[in-house]
Amino acid sequence: MWRPQEPVPLPQAGRTFSTSRRVRLGDVTPKGRLRLDATARYLQDIANDDAVDGNYPDIHGWVVRRTEMWVYQFPTYMTDISLTTWCGGYGSHWAERRTHIVGADGARIETAALWVHVNMETLKPEPLPAGFIPLIAESSGGRKVRSNFVVGKSLPDLNALDATSESWPVRFADMDAVGHMNNASYWIAAEEYLSKHGELRAPMHAVVEHHLSVDPGNDICLVTQHIDDRVIIRHVLGGDAVAAVTQLVKLPQ
Repeated sequence: MWRPQEPVPLPQAGRTFSTSRRVRLGDVTPKGRLRLDATARYLQDIANDDAVDGNYPDIHGWVVRRTEMWVYQFPTYMTDISLTTWCGGYGSHWAERRTHIVGADGARIETAALWVHVNMETLKPEPLPAGFIPLIAESSGGRKVRSNFVVGKSLPDLNALDATSESWPVRFADMDAVGHMNNASYWIAAEEYLSKHGELRAPMHAVVEHHLSVDPGNDICLVTQHIDDRVIIRHVLGGDAVAAVTQLVKLPQ
């Protein structure tokens, strides 16, 4: 069976950035728990705030390749949560951002997002900007991370007998300032699945890997499969081009 790695602990030295926020009405399900797509937006917000506060070089030239969430207990409506973020490692053209989310009611989510440094005109990967590594070297502990896909490889054919497929609308509101579907919007598909399958609850591990961008006007279908104890949801462009892979796995209690 596939099992995720354990999240890394908060660093004992080096730069971290912390903030707090309240879980609001537009962030929760009808039962009041924080949604995964709202959590992804929180991660974007604190990443931007940290980059501005730390005067990072080229703060806008980054795109998300993969986001993982270890959800031990979801925050709920109108609770205050604390968020702390830091660099958990890096490679030649990318860096990993870890974020620790906790609430006084016992809520806890650990996350890891792999951000690739790109040229904003071509969106092609570029080496890490000059002056970046000295800012994050201590908190990362010099840990090197790889950019390869974790769950989006060696998956069954999209036309496997157990696969279900449904049309998925691409909305204007899903797009962001880069002109592509924002990474938080991909998590809505996971929430739709959870809304129909109440047996999959926290603690859980969830990951979204981005293979191709989704642009305005694209036709998308969601292909969902169950592989052992994993739920795999793929955003498929047109015929069989996989734009993103989502995986949901129950964690041990």
